[in-house]
Amino acid sequence: MAKKETVLPFLSSGPKELGALIPRATRPAFRKKSPDSAQILADWPIIIGPSVARMAEPVRLSAGTLTLACTGPAAMELGMAAPALMERINGHLGRIAVRKLAFVQRVARPEAPPPPRLIPGPLPARVERSLGAVPGDELREVLERLAKGVFARKS
Repeated sequence: MAKKETVLPFLSSGPKELGALIPRATRPAFRKKSPDSAQILADWPIIIGPSVARMAEPVRLSAGTLTLACTGPAAMELGMAAPALMERINGHLGRIAVRKLAFVQRVARPEAPPPPRLIPGPLPARVERSLGAVPGDELREVLERLAKGVFARKS
């Protein structure tokens, strides 16, 4: 039985332009996320502004319907502003990709507490001695600030 030789289909007919190979190479990735969907996810705050971006986040774009995750009150507000939002999104993409908005419930997340304030404390004697041996004022100052941060205590 003769051994069957494996030839990659895009190499079998000789050289081709790179642009002709891209659709075949990107098709598996675009089945999962369309380029428009990826663009919307990446540029969401830029497209609709920071205040609306805090209210809702894009979940998926499928068959012209953009699904947004938001709280109930935000869904009502965004539903009324849907034509303007779709116009901004489609304007950003340069074509009509979003024809309808759909909303899914998202539980409001509580804001994270601010990080604790650090109070600089005295540096251990061995650290002070080590810092004194560092050549160069600028490097020594940076290392001293770092050491103060490491040895600081929380308020």
